[in-house]
Amino acid sequence: QLQLVESGGGLVQAGGSLRLSCVASGRSFSTSTMAWFRQAPGKERDFVAAISTSGGNTYYTDSVKGRFTTSRDNAKNTVNLQMNSLKPEDTAIYYCAGTLSSNNVYDTKAYMYWGQGTQVTVSS
Repeated sequence: QLQLVESGGGLVQAGGSLRLSCVASGRSFSTSTMAWFRQAPGKERDFVAAISTSGGNTYYTDSVKGRFTTSRDNAKNTVNLQMNSLKPEDTAIYYCAGTLSSNNVYDTKAYMYWGQGTQVTVSS
């Protein structure tokens, strides 16, 4: 079981950067695929990025490729999302998620562990 706590959200101007962090408590972190999802007002929760248990494989939705980078430190039970060149359309609540399954990392249904979310607002 994992408990996840995100931090690092805030208000930034377009073109700026933010770094989100997610700290996990529990013994399953190093064996969990970790991901970031986001949900804008009135919209569904969408996949942003995921990282395999070792960190050797990463996955991104097309709209953030080249701008966002996810990483993890299994010794510190932490996963990060570095967000550069932010755009107003990146505004959303960002959620950290974890799963013991490596199947279909893009689907919210694959994840059983969720953080409470952190707000990211990008002004134009």
